[in-house]
Amino acid sequence: MKRDLIQNVVNSVLATAVVVLFVLHFTCGSKQASKSCAEPQIQASGELMPIAIVNTDSILLHYTLAVEASDKLMTQYEASMVQLDTKVKAFQKEYETFQKDVTDFQRKVEAGAFLSRERAESEQSKLQKKEQQLMSKQQELENLRQKLSADLMNNQAALTQQLQDSVQAFLNEYNADGHLHIIINDAVLLNKVSGYDITEEVIEALNKRYTK
Repeated sequence: MKRDLIQNVVNSVLATAVVVLFVLHFTCGSKQASKSCAEPQIQASGELMPIAIVNTDSILLHYTLAVEASDKLMTQYEASMVQLDTKVKAFQKEYETFQKDVTDFQRKVEAGAFLSRERAESEQSKLQKKEQQLMSKQQELENLRQKLSADLMNNQAALTQQLQDSVQAFLNEYNADGHLHIIINDAVLLNKVSGYDITEEVIEALNKRYTK
């Protein structure tokens, strides 16, 4: 039972890919905005077309905001697992005690150890109430699992949006003059030639902005 409860949490939470599933879609910025960022100018060296490529995986690994968001989610996940595991262990111990009491009751009934029928019925009633309490606690554990999973996914969505907004805002500002017609996410490319990738410059500029 404990294994099933914990596995459910793992399946629900890790299926969201806590650390790596930030999906970014980069587009060129507005031509009407003024280019006022203080970072060094980034120049794509491609000459055939005014396009540039950004590797979002590298941004997730090296952009300070993305790293901090990943660490924050992992900390929340670990705290959730500790909280749930503590309650599951307590429930498991209580359930094992209940099973032992049921076995003892059945043995006494078979051996005719109860002096009266009323005494046996009283013990049986206690076991039934205990069983109901355990069922209620099991439902509480399931509700807690769902809540912790939902909280984690909500925070992930918020951090993902924050990260996407940050990168998008920078690219809008950087390309305010429209010198690049397209900024492409490297993840969708099947092949590329050198000279168009501005990922390192973007990461450097993003981190400079973030530290301010």
